Amino acid sequence: MPPAAPIPQGVADEENSYLDRTRSREVRRRSRRLLGSLLAPVRKMFALTVVLVVLAQAAKVAGPALIAWAVDRGLPAAMDGDWGPVLGFAIAYVVCAMVAGGGTAGYIRFAANVSQAILLDLRQRVFRQTQRLSLEFHESYTSGRIISRQTADLEALRELLDNGITSLASGLLFMTFTGISLVLLDWRAGLVLLVAVVPVWLVTRWFQKRSQVLYRISRVASARLIVNFVETMTGMRAVQAFRREQANDVVYGELTEDYRRNNVRTMGLNGIYDPALQLIGNVTVAVALAIGSFRVLDGGMEVGTLLATLLYTKRFFQPVQQMGMFYNSFQSASAALEKISGLLEEVPTVRAAEQPVTLPKASGHLRFEHVRFGYGEETVLPNLDLDIPSGQIIALVGQTGAGKSTVAKLVARFYDVNDGRITLDGVDLREVAPRDLRRAVVMVTQEAYLFSGTVRDNIALARPDAPDADIEAAARAVGAHDFITALPDGYDTDVNKRGGRVSAGQRQLISFARAFLADPAVLILDEATSSLDIPGERLVQRGLQTLLADRTALIIAHRLSTVAIADRVLVMSQGEVVEDGSPEELISGTGSFAALHKAWQDSLV
Repeated sequence: MPPAAPIPQGVADEENSYLDRTRSREVRRRSRRLLGSLLAPVRKMFALTVVLVVLAQAAKVAGPALIAWAVDRGLPAAMDGDWGPVLGFAIAYVVCAMVAGGGTAGYIRFAANVSQAILLDLRQRVFRQTQRLSLEFHESYTSGRIISRQTADLEALRELLDNGITSLASGLLFMTFTGISLVLLDWRAGLVLLVAVVPVWLVTRWFQKRSQVLYRISRVASARLIVNFVETMTGMRAVQAFRREQANDVVYGELTEDYRRNNVRTMGLNGIYDPALQLIGNVTVAVALAIGSFRVLDGGMEVGTLLATLLYTKRFFQPVQQMGMFYNSFQSASAALEKISGLLEEVPTVRAAEQPVTLPKASGHLRFEHVRFGYGEETVLPNLDLDIPSGQIIALVGQTGAGKSTVAKLVARFYDVNDGRITLDGVDLREVAPRDLRRAVVMVTQEAYLFSGTVRDNIALARPDAPDADIEAAARAVGAHDFITALPDGYDTDVNKRGGRVSAGQRQLISFARAFLADPAVLILDEATSSLDIPGERLVQRGLQTLLADRTALIIAHRLSTVAIADRVLVMSQGEVVEDGSPEELISGTGSFAALHKAWQDSLV
């Protein structure tokens, strides 16, 4: 079969352009769906805001017409001694001003309520979504990008909702009512304004096309800046340990320069757009004044009508400039909404079952049945079969990359298997109710994370209503009680961000106490003792022997001293179990675990 003919470059570019347009349309539809769902709960308040905007702008537009009528009709009557028309027009003008002021105050207040309700809803959605998404997402979508969604992007939307929307609505209505009023007052003067709309539209269209690209680039540059800053601050210990300050300064300087350059280009567009609108407006007023003056001299227009015409023409261009500023906010907010809508439409790779099976009290029997799993295209577990009876303590050992931590993550259901299944008490993990699974399986990792709050709060994380006696009993069991009571406020000591007041080993002990208080059927220790010193590890091991009794446990450790408490050792290599037996059996054999044990003993001499 002959090879396929290569696609001509022009055709390929056309196909790529079509795909880009298709993706762009889908992104816009996605953003509109999100915006519609945000507006739905506040539609009544939004409708009331629209009514108030219409009322306020109609009252504002009525002013010049009342002045024209007062000059053309009221003054002649007053010269004859009849002041009634002048007073009537004056009262009407005051009433319109009051209606306009009250309507403006009302719609600003209601618009603020609408915008804050939308932002509150969106913040909560982003927070819930980021917690709902699977571990796979968080390992690829950096924390800096998530922070950018919650800060910079939401701030761009806030600026649009707080100021831009009301400016756009009031501006459009004001221009519409002004144009209609001018045509009704004098249609020839309305033609001048109609002709002036053409260059305004051309200039605005030019601005839209160029600013749309620049604002999207600016949002990307802003997100990169935030991501770099968050990563640098999070890894400050590594930065200072490896003297990365100067190199980071260079990278951050390049990012800030890129952000500055994009902002300068954006402001440069504004520097052309705003003066262009002002020039068109001033020229239009001059033309209207010249034409109107000739018509007044010829008797074709009254003086009051000319005055109202000039006021309407001058006022007509004021909202155009505001709408130009709105478009700046709109482009920035549109780019932000696209990114937020993309985050909100991410689908968790680990999903809850439609009809979950409840396991109120699991016993901890685990089975791997022909399990295949990989990260992307890299297969880690090609075909794993494993049976772990309830109450058995399993130690997983092997070289880095052998698949030990992957087994732990699959049991904790941070990921789902690609093929086969894992069962807990005979029930596929994918069918177990999430609440029951989190209660039955608890994982303690190498990095013991402590949340802001007290030591007591951190231990009681899984059981917030646990009595103090249970919390202290869990701490005593793992050997944490003594150092906790030595803290300034004991169990009520605030650990600060990331456990700043306690050492790494003490944080790990607190995380052990947290896990034991949760009382899971299956306990996973993923390198959980690696940060402990030898005395601390021995203390924890005594606690483990007591608290792992009658509990299924998976212990992943490079320290073979931790393996000693296991009932069974599984030696893994390339995703397969190559040795399986008790510690004593494997040590007395000639396999890889015996060699590892001998090397470990030699290192202690």
